Amino acid sequence: MKSTPYLSNFQEDNWNNSGFLEVENLVKSYPKADGSKSVVLENVNLAVGQDEYISIVGHSGCGKSTLLKIVAGLEKASSGSVRLDGKEIRKPGAERMMVFQNYSLLPWLTVRENIRLAVDEVLKDVSRADKISIVNEHLAMVNLTPAADKYPDEISGGMKQRVGIARALAIRPKMLLMDEPFGALDALTRGKLQRQVLDIWEKNRQAVMMITHDIDEAIYMSDRIVLMTNGPAANIGEILNVPFSHPRNLGAMRNSKEYYDLRNYALNYLDQNFNQDE
Repeated sequence: MKSTPYLSNFQEDNWNNSGFLEVENLVKSYPKADGSKSVVLENVNLAVGQDEYISIVGHSGCGKSTLLKIVAGLEKASSGSVRLDGKEIRKPGAERMMVFQNYSLLPWLTVRENIRLAVDEVLKDVSRADKISIVNEHLAMVNLTPAADKYPDEISGGMKQRVGIARALAIRPKMLLMDEPFGALDALTRGKLQRQVLDIWEKNRQAVMMITHDIDEAIYMSDRIVLMTNGPAANIGEILNVPFSHPRNLGAMRNSKEYYDLRNYALNYLDQNFNQDE
């Protein structure tokens, strides 16, 4: 992995300094009809702290979602290792919850029932009263108590995504994985939901790995930004530290030189590494 030569306060000098999530020498490839292999990810190394929010950014085809799915246990690495809290990840687990771009709600269940289903499935030893309390707490957390008894087709896209986030958080995972969670939303809804998710995370910190194409979103929400090289055989190109403390004030951030220096650096990196043949 290359170091970042620009703006030393953004450089990650010791990228493997926290070992809650450890991705080591990860390779992902698929067999081709001619017997050769198509390599998607090659020699990926990354460490994420237990209360760190990171965003992964790169062009289409660079393996961002594949990496996320391997961490989720939905796909297996071809070689290398992925460990969470010292344990090898080999399959999906309740300690890692995924939030998808397309909401993934069951249409025949209400908002409350969609969240309760996950709680029932994972928190089997919790009393009925405590389960009700957990569901109500997370409905309130994402401002959905008034919509608790509505069905998915009766609520907006932003509200559906909040249900998905509440459902993921309700089972108290160690790590939250989000694959472009705001990508399907209009600009105003996206901004509001970004703020809500960041508020929740700032009050109840946990490890978060988020895939996004939006550099402004990554800077606003993340502690570090992972920039991927182009595929095939993609790797981590650079890791940028975001120099803003929490809780964050977007207006103040956007009035700072550091914000635009970091934004321009990231955009220039992606532009310089854009593959015209993608």
